[in-house]
Amino acid sequence: MLPAEEHVTTLYVNGKNYQQNFQPWVSLLDALREYLDLTGTKKGCDHGQCGACTVICDGKRILSCMTLAVMKDGSQITTIEGIADEGELHPLQQAFIDHDAFQCGYCTPGQICSAIGLLQEGHANTREEVKELMSGNLCRCGANIGIINAIMEVKDGGKHA
Repeated sequence: MLPAEEHVTTLYVNGKNYQQNFQPWVSLLDALREYLDLTGTKKGCDHGQCGACTVICDGKRILSCMTLAVMKDGSQITTIEGIADEGELHPLQQAFIDHDAFQCGYCTPGQICSAIGLLQEGHANTREEVKELMSGNLCRCGANIGIINAIMEVKDGGKHA
């Protein structure tokens, strides 16, 4: 049996250009963590059910564990490492701190990336809609109230996500 052919893939991650060879089955999550050494994005269930691996790709939130790296050739990707601006916390990062929206912190990178995408989508107008649209991101520690409060503060406070 012949080894699988690798594909040259260009990913623009957090404003930097990365060109890498990937085998066709390498997930975007594994590409970020294992090839690009961006370990802020977490591997939770590896089945697209928990949201820990959420990143922003071409302006939309996606589950990086369910996406093949070669499918995102040429895409603009933002991970948790890329959302602060010149050392200044992103408004959602600050709101998560202010509202104690994490306990163990494992799901926090995916929660924040998903919340940024949610706010950019502009579909969440009420607290109930925010809850529904964030339901794909699970917090097993029970910080959900703080997470929703943090998102609502940024949404209602006019801080730009």
